Amino acid sequence: MSNKIDLNGRFAIVTGGAQGIGRAIAERFLQSGAAVAIWDRDLALAKKTAAELKTRGRVMACGVDVANYPGVEQARETTLAAFGRIDILVNNAGIGGPTSTTWEYPLEAWRQVMAVNLDGSFHCCRAIVPHMIANNYGRIVNIASVAGKEGNPRAAAYSASKAGLISLTKSLGKELAAYDIGVNCITPSSAKTDLLKQFTEDFVKTMLAKVPRGRFVLVEEIAAMAAFCASSDCSFTTAGVFDISGGRATY
Repeated sequence: MSNKIDLNGRFAIVTGGAQGIGRAIAERFLQSGAAVAIWDRDLALAKKTAAELKTRGRVMACGVDVANYPGVEQARETTLAAFGRIDILVNNAGIGGPTSTTWEYPLEAWRQVMAVNLDGSFHCCRAIVPHMIANNYGRIVNIASVAGKEGNPRAAAYSASKAGLISLTKSLGKELAAYDIGVNCITPSSAKTDLLKQFTEDFVKTMLAKVPRGRFVLVEEIAAMAAFCASSDCSFTTAGVFDISGGRATY
């Protein structure tokens, strides 16, 4: 039985919420009493996930590519029409990109990773923060990575995008510090999700060998941390980095 975190009456968006870490976060939020909008570029999968979770609380599916800003604005309006308010934004949507040395990294793949992982989070913040400011309340949780702290070899685009997301968290958190709007990020080590399938087997083994805990982080463990960061209890910490790397990173 997980600890109870109170999100009653809150309205949340989880990008990339149809599977993996995003789905686990959506499930934990519903369990905690929030209504959840699952934003995902795979609308069919988002609808399937929402249908599977509908017995747990109020949940909706919205098809959106976070790399496309007009699409993000449209998804925001669709969500506001359904919920009336947005209290929580979880920027989770992300891609891994190919495994390659930096000097051989495909140019288009670099752009795609940045567009989803970094630009996508910026797009969602840009579209939703003014609404939170108007309500003088909000919680933004960015799902970064330990790779953003340490830099993984043969994953320069992914590492750089997550490092950028950490810095975006710090900048936005300081800008919003005068409001009751917390902006924090989480830096997990590898979890067993479909994202992991984008990397080669030897690359995954190398990443796992760096974790003192000796295992992959569970998506439920990440979701638990996200739920706290999204709660009103997380009322003083902002522009912070919550590590969940099994001892790999200690800063």
